[in-house]
Amino acid sequence: MVNLKTKSISEHDAEYWAKEFWTCIFPDWLETIQDGDHGVFDALDVNGHADTQAGKSVLAQARTLFTVSHIALLSGDPAHVIAARKHADFLKLFCKSPGLYRCMATREGNPTGRPEDEAARSYDQTFVILGLVTWNAVSPSEKTLNLIEECWAAITTTLTDTKTGLLLNDDLGTNLIPAQNPHMHLYEACLQANRMTSGAVWLDRAKDFRANGVRHFMDQKSGSITEFITPELQPLAGAEGMRREVGHQCEWAWLMLEEADLAKNPTLKTTAARLMAFANRSGFAENGLLEGAAFDAVSTDNSVVENSFLLWPQTEAIKIFAVQYTMGDAQAGERARNLMCLMFDQWFEQRPSYINRLDLEGQTLWAEALTRLMYHVVLAMTEGGKAGLWPSIPNISATQD
Repeated sequence: MVNLKTKSISEHDAEYWAKEFWTCIFPDWLETIQDGDHGVFDALDVNGHADTQAGKSVLAQARTLFTVSHIALLSGDPAHVIAARKHADFLKLFCKSPGLYRCMATREGNPTGRPEDEAARSYDQTFVILGLVTWNAVSPSEKTLNLIEECWAAITTTLTDTKTGLLLNDDLGTNLIPAQNPHMHLYEACLQANRMTSGAVWLDRAKDFRANGVRHFMDQKSGSITEFITPELQPLAGAEGMRREVGHQCEWAWLMLEEADLAKNPTLKTTAARLMAFANRSGFAENGLLEGAAFDAVSTDNSVVENSFLLWPQTEAIKIFAVQYTMGDAQAGERARNLMCLMFDQWFEQRPSYINRLDLEGQTLWAEALTRLMYHVVLAMTEGGKAGLWPSIPNISATQD
């Protein structure tokens, strides 16, 4: 069981890091990662430099469109609106047919000529919707609304198994093992669409994908979400079938609490609590340099199977802790603040940008600053700000005379 009385080992407090993030870290990153009118680079290396010869993934472009649009809504900064508009325009170049977006393109957004890069992955399409619905709230447009509905139609027809209602991994049929991840993120996109539009249809869509995802991927015995199932819709055999990613337990729980609030459905809080009870049993380091951090993966037998620490599970834990704090759990607020400080100390401090994975001793296992990860960090920071755990992003319109 994780020690819930974790102490902060940071030299700086949460207020310091929030101000540092919004005034220095994020603006510097955004300036470095942008490639003019050609979207964003997919990653920065250990020295903070982009590979200008590399292609672009639709995942990095769509997540960045969401991230910058999300911040534009909160900050009111025209510069963020301009940046988001550029990202929205570049994203369109990945569209290969109505509603379907190829997974990779050249630096300039052209087809690469490689058949595998033409795959339209359901995982990627969910972020296209997430980005477009948020961008449309910044700059409403009938054209954008049409793009959203085209993507939704493509996901629910071309990329959905008609027998099970589960999402296919892509339109090429090269991988037939059902995965929970695209279901979770389409659930997320639907909830965001409801927040952005107040359209009840999006809550209905969210409910359907959440229910089907839980039906097939939740292990009721352990109270946890599995990553994959067999094509026959059965658990994977052996250790793989027992493996659970801690970050996804937190992420599903966060989404369920969001839906519980939006749909006024308190029964979802019970499932969210079960997911977090599982995560708390062995999912967080109890001691050492990374005390309080989320492990990459654990087993249903409560053993740690991957004692490394990716960046994104820390952000998902911060998000759910922040929401639990707003529900009256003061200890969750302490965990959010401590983990936020730990995240910046270990993954960001004294680095050109940030890194992706650490070991138990805090040594770098994966040094790239993947662009797609900033979506996670920004949501963690805005959730904590919304909960009052640290300062929110400054709204420039609110600070003007």
